[in-house]
Amino acid sequence: MENPKQKLKDIKKEKDFFIGIDSDGCVFDTMEIKQKECFCPKLIKHWELQKVQKYAREVWEFVNLYSKTRGLNRFLAVIETFKQLNERPDVQARNFQAPDLQPLTEWTQKETKLGNPALESYAGKVNNKIIDMALEWSVAVNKEVSEMVYGMPPFPYVREVLEKIRDKADMIVVSQTPIEALEREWQENELDAYAKIIAGQEYGTKAEHLEYATAGKYDKDKILMVGDAPGDMKAAKSNNVLFFPINPGHEEDSWECFYSEALDKLFAGEYAGDYEKSLIEQFEGYLPETPPWK
Repeated sequence: MENPKQKLKDIKKEKDFFIGIDSDGCVFDTMEIKQKECFCPKLIKHWELQKVQKYAREVWEFVNLYSKTRGLNRFLAVIETFKQLNERPDVQARNFQAPDLQPLTEWTQKETKLGNPALESYAGKVNNKIIDMALEWSVAVNKEVSEMVYGMPPFPYVREVLEKIRDKADMIVVSQTPIEALEREWQENELDAYAKIIAGQEYGTKAEHLEYATAGKYDKDKILMVGDAPGDMKAAKSNNVLFFPINPGHEEDSWECFYSEALDKLFAGEYAGDYEKSLIEQFEGYLPETPPWK
């Protein structure tokens, strides 16, 4: 792949506004099927969690779907899941010995493109069992996703939104999903033509996607990130740009609101301030910080 950072920097400004849109769980209702049918079963198999599979499932789903860490990068999610598993008394009672993920943690701290290509390159240099396990699991997940997840339409009002923004905003996909899966899903639904670029995990973090694509080109109050996870909001705020939340469990309502109200406010310069604040407060109410078992 040609330099992803440069590819984002080379995006030409054609409209006054810029909108970055997340994909999984935001445009497509794919979060549940991917996490429950692909990621978690492979986690139990490859990391040998059979002894505590019931708790592993609970923790994985809380970390990736039902909490403030929703939408976390897959490798960071593995680290967080093992951390929370280790803290559970019911897991400790089963004498479960979690692997020491320090090698994976160290890699995630120094690498921003947290995807298989970067991990594969790293695995070739370090010859470490934990790194090899993480890569093997991740490759298996991608294979399972490609076989399991297809025919998933976008949420209602997504297409209408993309049509509405077409004349006024440059749009890119901002995601931590591998590019291969993103391109397949956007092309399958004939939505790819709306995006200037489809940026996945191989392009770096979501914050980097926004920074490289917009820096020095657009006014900050004309840049908007759309997403369903706190990480999307964090990416927006780290770039001092606006955020529109797609509320988990209420995606249709969110897209209808975006189409019929929020976009007009954005284009009229009335989005920042109280209006955005009220949307974010509502969004934060849907995702707890503390797991139910605590």
